[in-house]
Amino acid sequence: MSKFTKFFASLVNMRDHVDVQAASASIRGSIDFRGPNVFILACAIVIASVGLNLNSIPVIIGAMLISPLMGPILGFGLGLGTNDTALVKDALKNFAVMVVISIIASSLFYVLSPLQLEQQTELLARTNPTLYDVFIALFGGFAGILENSRKDKGGTVIPGVAIATALMPPLCTVGYGIAHLAPKFIFGALYLFIINTVFITLATFVTVKYLRFPHAFGQDEVMNRRSARWITVILVILLVPSVLTAIQMIRDNNFARSAQELVLGNKNLGKSYIYDYKIDLEQKPRMLELYLAGEKMEADARERIYLAAEEAGITRSQITIHEDAAYKSEAMSESDLIRDLMDGHSRQVRQLESQVDSLSMAIEYFQAQELPSALITREIAAQYEGVQEVTLTRGESVQAADGQARPAVVAIVRCTQALGEPERARIGQWLRVRLGVEDVTVIASAE
Repeated sequence: MSKFTKFFASLVNMRDHVDVQAASASIRGSIDFRGPNVFILACAIVIASVGLNLNSIPVIIGAMLISPLMGPILGFGLGLGTNDTALVKDALKNFAVMVVISIIASSLFYVLSPLQLEQQTELLARTNPTLYDVFIALFGGFAGILENSRKDKGGTVIPGVAIATALMPPLCTVGYGIAHLAPKFIFGALYLFIINTVFITLATFVTVKYLRFPHAFGQDEVMNRRSARWITVILVILLVPSVLTAIQMIRDNNFARSAQELVLGNKNLGKSYIYDYKIDLEQKPRMLELYLAGEKMEADARERIYLAAEEAGITRSQITIHEDAAYKSEAMSESDLIRDLMDGHSRQVRQLESQVDSLSMAIEYFQAQELPSALITREIAAQYEGVQEVTLTRGESVQAADGQARPAVVAIVRCTQALGEPERARIGQWLRVRLGVEDVTVIASAE
């Protein structure tokens, strides 16, 4: 048990693997909203607005990756955790400027955009935050601050956090609501954005405290207790509506699943059959509409489907049966009935294809970020005698002066004999061409 305890303690120990000084400098450098960050934010706003307007998930993901909004939020959490009042004010100021500019720019875009979609699923998805969004923001925040703090940084954590927490799309949805005077879009998306911001800040605050980042002015117990009370009040205010929305979502999902099972189990109803159905979750109570074809439904078949619905938890008053196609079955040709049936299935197939395409795009992006480590190791070993091991890692190089980030790769080459400066320079130049990355650092070590 003692050995297991020691092993588990070493397994979860983080303080030996983090560099709080470098993390603090990196976060502070990403707060300022000046120079390139202004244009990067403008690009992210346009991309996210276009993606939401077109219901394009890959475009929305691109905007999430480009957006620089994460920097001030991490800076705010760092300032709270280290009692750095100046950092808190600076982070809040830059964060407020970013948010206001994002909302104004997206509002102007939607005012000028001529495109209006009938099914605005991506916009609507940002208007009903739930408890699950709280979990995503909280654990995404933990992943983000831990990635910034650890010594050996990976290449996919920060992009993954940016995609999961989704800060830019809710702001653009607020802009859409303002442009179309739609309070549901404004307040729903703003609530989601506040949830993401607060819980990323909370995760940063907790991690900074746990990793013992150095305090700016020492610890003030009175201020710490006051901060803890305010944090608790804010979290409760945010959690209660999200829990209620989560319960509502679970009930809607259960109703939709029960309705689908009811339809699949009762396709044929005597001399009539269900060729399509529609679920309306906006009405209170929720409604299920059934569309029938064939002959008019007989009384015993109607009673049978009502009984099956009650067993699935759906009352009779929640079912509306449309028999227009059944009344017209004698006048309609067989091809017309088949076409109506196929139209319903085609809509479902198109929705599934759109989801598959979006997921495939996301998978391709992450696969493109992976480094061909095994192949590169063999190629370097073939060119330089004595190479035993090559370690590659992809990340970002951040300029402390202006906070500008660019892709970077670090290569650690372990050899039997030390490589000279010319060899390391040639390896670095070769890796720049091979990987298409300008910032490459080669570290050589010898046994």
